[in-house]
Amino acid sequence: MPAQNKNIFLIGPMGVGKTTIGRQLARLCHLEFRDTDREIEQQTGADIPLIFDVEGEDGFRRREIEMIEKLTDCAGIVLATGGGAVLAEENRRALRSRGTVVYLRASIDTQLERTRRCKNRPLLQSDDPRAVLESLMQQRAPLYEAEADFCIDTDGRTAQAVAHEIARLLDEA
Repeated sequence: MPAQNKNIFLIGPMGVGKTTIGRQLARLCHLEFRDTDREIEQQTGADIPLIFDVEGEDGFRRREIEMIEKLTDCAGIVLATGGGAVLAEENRRALRSRGTVVYLRASIDTQLERTRRCKNRPLLQSDDPRAVLESLMQQRAPLYEAEADFCIDTDGRTAQAVAHEIARLLDEA
């Protein structure tokens, strides 16, 4: 089996726990953890909101496509992707062909609770973050579901419990 098949890619909306769960899962599976947004920030020397301000969402998405192409070509990683990563066909193709894709789900209420104090999410800088999250889910949920090898609910669960469930599912697969 090619080493790339050991990759685990976490997809889903913001606030579902991709980064927190990804770190736990990487430790559990003895893999390296990577986060698309953090990698973009390190590469550019700018945070995501600044990239959105200067380059717009289109500019950020171009950077995201390049970073996902680079990271999915690595071997033995757990990758937490940004919530909108599935919008680009290039990203979906790279994720689908280079590892196991896990869709982490959470209710809108949970997403709101987990993101309410975060200023690092440009799409949520709105008078009605609930409406934004609902609109994003309506657009993106079909893409998450279509790409996922596994779907896992994170509502009311610890990152450790979810990571253990993912590891168990991967062992059984």
